Amino acid sequence: MCLAVPGRVLDIEERDGTRMANVDFGGVVKEVCLEYLPDLQVGEYAIVHVGFALQRLDEESAKQTLELFATLGMLQEEFGDPWELAAEAGGSPLPAGIDVSQEAQK
Repeated sequence: MCLAVPGRVLDIEERDGTRMANVDFGGVVKEVCLEYLPDLQVGEYAIVHVGFALQRLDEESAKQTLELFATLGMLQEEFGDPWELAAEAGGSPLPAGIDVSQEAQK
């Protein structure tokens, strides 16, 4: 499943003529294109789908949605470790040597 997820803009830069931002999705930071929202500013929230900010969102609505997604496990599904997700979907343990614990991800 591919969600439209609210995120908070951390910083903005222009790259090759395109406005790009680092956006925080409840602890996961991803690069996002801002071309559909050219006036979006650092600190504001937007709904993001497949790497594009599509709609501005107020902070309260964004936080409520992120909390709901986290409770339902949808953030893990959207942003989780691909090895872990594939193993869970296949009902198999992770391949030898793959450690997805918090310490291994640092």
